Amino acid sequence: MSNSWYAVTIDCADVPAQTRFWGAVLGRPPTEGLTPEHAVLLPAEATGAPRLVFNKVPEPKTAKNRVHLDLITQQAETETRRLLALGATVLRVFEENGRHRWTTFADPEGNEFDLISG
Repeated sequence: MSNSWYAVTIDCADVPAQTRFWGAVLGRPPTEGLTPEHAVLLPAEATGAPRLVFNKVPEPKTAKNRVHLDLITQQAETETRRLLALGATVLRVFEENGRHRWTTFADPEGNEFDLISG
């Protein structure tokens, strides 16, 4: 194989605000060199997860994401409260047989992401 996964890049209007939000959500500090135009959040060493890159773009988000992040937790209610306190918004809750399956949230700029019950 000649390719490997390097990063997920998120276009945004406010790089520092998005970096703070996602850094708090994932427990990742930004790398050195954070600017109003560009920032990177590195994963914990052992996770194998990709880095998150934030780039400033002039246009606003206008439609549903084609790619989104999925987070998983064993404590959906507690994590939902934490995400809301950080600035996320609940868009939809999916349940099956009375059991939480996942919740779709929007980050402060409207980018969708899911919290899955593990």
